[in-house]
Amino acid sequence: MDKELIIRSGTSAVDFALQKDGKLIELNKEEDSNKFNVGDIFIAKIRKAVPGLNAAFVNVGYEKDGFLHYHDLGPQVSSMLKFIKRVSTGKQKDYSLKNFTFEKDIDKDGVITDVLKSNQSLLVQVVKEPISTKGPRISSELSIAGRYIVLVPFSNRISVSQKIESKEEKDRLKRLVKSIKPKGFGIIVRTVAEGKKVAELDRDLQNLMDRWTGMCKKMYKPHHPSKVLGELNRASSLLRDIFNDSFTSITVDDETLYTQIKDYVGEIAPSKESIVKLYQSNVPIFEKYGIERQIKTSFGRTVSMSKGAYLVIEHTEAMHVIDVNSGNRSNKSRNQEDTALEVNMISATEIARQLRLRDMGGIIVVDFIDMGKAENRKTLFDHLRNEMSDDRAKHKILPPSKFGLIQITRQRVRPEMNIKTREDNPNGTGEIEAPILLINKMKTDLEKLIKKDHKKITLSAHPFIAAFLTKGFPSPRSQWFLDHKRWVKILPRDAYTYMEYHFHDKEGNEIL
Repeated sequence: MDKELIIRSGTSAVDFALQKDGKLIELNKEEDSNKFNVGDIFIAKIRKAVPGLNAAFVNVGYEKDGFLHYHDLGPQVSSMLKFIKRVSTGKQKDYSLKNFTFEKDIDKDGVITDVLKSNQSLLVQVVKEPISTKGPRISSELSIAGRYIVLVPFSNRISVSQKIESKEEKDRLKRLVKSIKPKGFGIIVRTVAEGKKVAELDRDLQNLMDRWTGMCKKMYKPHHPSKVLGELNRASSLLRDIFNDSFTSITVDDETLYTQIKDYVGEIAPSKESIVKLYQSNVPIFEKYGIERQIKTSFGRTVSMSKGAYLVIEHTEAMHVIDVNSGNRSNKSRNQEDTALEVNMISATEIARQLRLRDMGGIIVVDFIDMGKAENRKTLFDHLRNEMSDDRAKHKILPPSKFGLIQITRQRVRPEMNIKTREDNPNGTGEIEAPILLINKMKTDLEKLIKKDHKKITLSAHPFIAAFLTKGFPSPRSQWFLDHKRWVKILPRDAYTYMEYHFHDKEGNEIL
């Protein structure tokens, strides 16, 4: 499995495209104007505590106040409030917590007004970016993520990622972390720490303690609200969370960003530093690596897949609905059940990719093609779970219902990636699908005709489309020849509209 990260730098944003085996699986954008990234920590003031909601609204500098529920306060919020007061007034200059006297934990079923008051200073962390009309979702149970561990101030708990299955390895990591854990801080051991030595964990811990100290220094006589600890830039946080030995290349088109990423990879994985490359060419980086083409074909309402199958993705206010369609494919060598299983398996792989790519969250209902056999439904369910196993967002998949529906819940912490794929209609008003999708449709139609054993095939199209199909090397037509060993004659037709095309047989009869 090869993983490539392609980074495009613009004047106001940086785009990150993650590809697995040549297929786009994640697309992220970091904009200069985005002040609220997941993981950012603010010192803010309580605007109002509302007993009826058992929550408080907090001014974090966004047009809508952040929402802080009682259960997101953390058991040691009283200790935090005491610490903030002492640090902000200059009474507390030791930020290590080793000599700090902790307060009693709050009651887990308590009331918000017993703990927080209006105009009180509080440290809060963004757990969900502002989405639609809602302000950021925040928590005062802080965590500072590193490469191998997560540091949790005002806690003493040590926990290990559930994805590490070996009990011996879990016990080993717990012992190592216990030996280096500073007093007053909890530690969560991340999955990538599996097999690591104590020196690597300790180096990561010291980096996190340095970030904590830097944050505390900003809390002396602070302006409210203000960001006291920013999450790493999106490139570094992406690498911190997903980087592993399967990465084969990281390509960047900006020299400053290239240097930052090379230094960061040199810190976390010195043996992989050489895979970071600076892209220098007149061809835009997303064009060169086929990202633009994949964006155009992956973000529309209809998503084409192999063998003529396709998905229809609909978004409603309450949920997302995905419909699986087999298309016009016919497979005489198999029965309907086998065909349904094959299409469903292809679709499950693409659905797992689409959820990550669009960062779809909330409730997702997938209408797979009905299958009569219970073992086939289990095979599909297991395959979908396996395909979604690398998804970093928390998710839960329910087994297929008797109607063939699978329900998925997926955590959403950022606004859904929504990219416009339709373009202005050159023939008049309205919008049409991107021209690149037209070429994909032609290819699918051609495959159907070849299966029906048509010998001499002619394609008639608008002169612009005909020129695109025949010019350059390899042209789409020459690629069709290499794939199917069948030469397609292309005729430009002035009378055709821009998106119109038809296939004809050797007698000139229209066959599609």
